[in-house]
Amino acid sequence: MGAAEARLFANAGATVFITDIDDTEGTRVAEGIGKSCHYLHQDVAAEDDWVSVVTQIKASHGGIDVLVNNAGIFRVMGTLETSLKDWEQLVAINQTGTFLGMRAVIPGMKDRRSGSIINLSSIAGLAGTPRAPAYAATKWAVRGMTKSAALEFAPCGIRVNSVHPGLIDTRMMGELPETPSDLDARVPMGRQGTVDEVARMVLFLASDDASHCSGHEFVVDGALKA
Repeated sequence: MGAAEARLFANAGATVFITDIDDTEGTRVAEGIGKSCHYLHQDVAAEDDWVSVVTQIKASHGGIDVLVNNAGIFRVMGTLETSLKDWEQLVAINQTGTFLGMRAVIPGMKDRRSGSIINLSSIAGLAGTPRAPAYAATKWAVRGMTKSAALEFAPCGIRVNSVHPGLIDTRMMGELPETPSDLDARVPMGRQGTVDEVARMVLFLASDDASHCSGHEFVVDGALKA
């Protein structure tokens, strides 16, 4: 999903920085997108890594106009099967990573009195989710952080929104026990969504076309939670 977003932003004329802990894959994706896409190593759950990434981008390009908090992991584990270690890992990446990202870029956006932050949540952040309480908790938290930040920084010209994908055809869906055809059948529109459909929503929220949109949930789920 992140690669699709980076590709779409680059095609729209943006200078894009992508980050990951997997340097081989991150470099491959950036090189595949082209010269306007750059890769930096980052663990989103590490505060020092956020400081380093933002410092490097400011030094080379002057500032950050858009942040897409896309990093996330998914685990199918019931309440009784979720260990404290499992819980803390999900919170660290999905929730703390999002918080650290916002905190890292907002000072620069405040100085320029403009900016757009898009936090990737999930339909699991809109309704109860069986067999994934830790994941759902983090995605509800992302939704709450988004709304709070939108209210706090609206006077500074900063917009903050969340995107809530449903069943999207990615490797993450391999965590579920259902087959791809079973997953398609669960969606009222008859198929899983694509990464490009999510990416187009993210690009819209980053653009001036969404200039009066902030603090809201934008759902891409084929009517699954209608």
